[in-house]
Amino acid sequence: MANKTIIVLALFITSLINGETLYRRDTFLFKSYKDTTEFYQHYKELDKYYSDKKLGSWVENGKTYFRIFAPSAQLVKVCIYQKVDDKKPKEYFMIRDEQGVWEVKVEEVLYNKFYGYKVYHKGDDFTNPLMPVCIDPYAKANASFTDYMNPRLSIVVKDEPYDWENDKWIQRDWEDLIIYEMHIRDMTAHKSSGAKKPGTYQGLIEPNIKGGLEYIKKLGVNTVELLPSQEFGYCEIPYKESLAGKFNTWNPYERNHWGYMTASFFAPASYYSTEWKTFKWKKWIGTDAKQIKDFKDMVKAFHKNGIAVIMDVVYNHLSEYEIGNLKQIDKEYYFRLDEKGNYIAESYCGNDLKTERPMVRRLIIESLIYWMKEYHIDGFRFDLGKLIDWETVEDISIKLRQINPNVIIVCEPWGGGYDPTGFSKRNWGAWNDQIRNGIKGENPYNGLGWIFGHWYGNNSPQRIKSYVNGTLLKDSLGLFLVKEHSVNYLESHDGYTLGDFIRIATKEVDPHKIIKDVDKHVRLTPLQEKINRLAALFLFTSQGITMIHSGQEFARSKVIPYNISVKDTNKGRIDHNSYEKDNETNYINFNHAEINIGLFNYYKGLIDLRKNFDAFRKANYEDIIFYEHPNSKFGLSYLLNYKNQKFVVLFNADQNQKLDFPLPEGIWEVLVDKDTAGIKTLYVTGGILTLEPISGAVLKLKE
Repeated sequence: MANKTIIVLALFITSLINGETLYRRDTFLFKSYKDTTEFYQHYKELDKYYSDKKLGSWVENGKTYFRIFAPSAQLVKVCIYQKVDDKKPKEYFMIRDEQGVWEVKVEEVLYNKFYGYKVYHKGDDFTNPLMPVCIDPYAKANASFTDYMNPRLSIVVKDEPYDWENDKWIQRDWEDLIIYEMHIRDMTAHKSSGAKKPGTYQGLIEPNIKGGLEYIKKLGVNTVELLPSQEFGYCEIPYKESLAGKFNTWNPYERNHWGYMTASFFAPASYYSTEWKTFKWKKWIGTDAKQIKDFKDMVKAFHKNGIAVIMDVVYNHLSEYEIGNLKQIDKEYYFRLDEKGNYIAESYCGNDLKTERPMVRRLIIESLIYWMKEYHIDGFRFDLGKLIDWETVEDISIKLRQINPNVIIVCEPWGGGYDPTGFSKRNWGAWNDQIRNGIKGENPYNGLGWIFGHWYGNNSPQRIKSYVNGTLLKDSLGLFLVKEHSVNYLESHDGYTLGDFIRIATKEVDPHKIIKDVDKHVRLTPLQEKINRLAALFLFTSQGITMIHSGQEFARSKVIPYNISVKDTNKGRIDHNSYEKDNETNYINFNHAEINIGLFNYYKGLIDLRKNFDAFRKANYEDIIFYEHPNSKFGLSYLLNYKNQKFVVLFNADQNQKLDFPLPEGIWEVLVDKDTAGIKTLYVTGGILTLEPISGAVLKLKE
């Protein structure tokens, strides 16, 4: 005990000399809890801690300041590293104020230096040299080491001026959004993209290549939604090894590719500034903070082409397998715990953030505002939004709109429940799983939907009509107050791609068989193409926000390469959960877009149709008049009147019979049929139009 006191005293004296600070023990002491009531009383007391002080690191008047919020800590030290791999950093003790903020002022300008915090709690050994170093929750950039513990150091970033060239947010009504959900690396990592810097922010915006932004422009969507691009945990536990009671039997790749394990809410993902063709283990990345400029360059390039940028953000849990983040800074404050102090994990990701805590709410909202102001981000899609408490949801809605009234706010409305209506009441959009399951189906084996000539669950002709109108609450089983809150989609990063769903559902592809010739497998059969086109036609003519996933436009197939060295028992088969695969399973193969160029052009034409005619985006409920077909419950048509525009939309989802559809009086220009979609007249007709099984059409009244 005497030796420990001498060591702490020595550290204290060193800190006085180097950092002009004082050491003071936290007066908030933990105790043993005798029962659940006592535990929750203590837990509730933590809510009183709130501070308006600026947090993070910054330089001012030749000095560098560090502040971190950790109300339950007993002792905090900031560690300064000249180089990222230094073994012996300078350490400075920090002072705690009454609101739980620890701070220190260092008499140096520490731009581009690395730092982290050692945070000690009751029972910790204050002299332990192996104490984990935690990144700053407010860090603007981090250096990351590619190991399963995902160790990191934060960087003291100098706010360099950036030439935005008068760039501003894209201002667009929500119902006008055509969202392309995409992964930054996947859009150029495949050699077919032609990128010189594949898999990076810079590669994504290279001119005159087949992939990336050039491809997205050609398709015609007006918004991209980036899969998580805040710094995240790139690595998972070594295969067949354990960590903290978890034994890795599920991930032989030992990677997290999609990014749903956020580590740092203010910092761009450094991997996408690293020019690696393949991932390298036990290397430092992001040390030059280049990711900041690269990310801005990417957003500016999209904006120059009229394309808005949404970020997929994860505020419901933190990176599960790394050491050195909020879990070590203040587990008691930042996370939802049970009466035994264990993490609650309704996210199924190991830990759930306690978003209702005042300083967690502040962290979330300030990071969102930072991305809007610093990176010109146009909006956000919130992962597992139902795990964010309603007060935080409401504050996000108010405070983000104070900055940009047109900011896009949508979410995945589940996680501890499913409540798109609750989000709609708070002026958020939400993914509409009713249209997804009703039109496509829930699974390709025994849960098929309307495009296959089946009714999934409670679906019926009335439900199909409801989807056309935006799945409004005024309809039975509706979800949304207004149609622009409905994010209509049939495919996302989760589950089978729509193309694979259809391949399996038609029984033309056996999901258990090994596929060696992927190019041959990808090529659509006539039946598959018809179903894909019918699905797309319904999606793009329905009211609400439209979203597709990258590759949906050419029936992308996620096939795990059969000849990789990884010990994956599913090699060569279709994948429905490719979150861990930084390989050709996920990479967009632009040769496949050319193989299925007919479907690509059909999607491109439907995008043109939706963008050019307001009726498919802005029609009111009473502007749509439905007609059911007398000979088939899978025949549906409607007359669409919007201002001076008049359209007829026809669907034949019957798998077996042609259907005749009487047309209203007049001469009708066919813009979409079973083969072609767009805004040019294919031919004119009147009287009756006959549709083949599994097909549709859009007609415009000739002026």
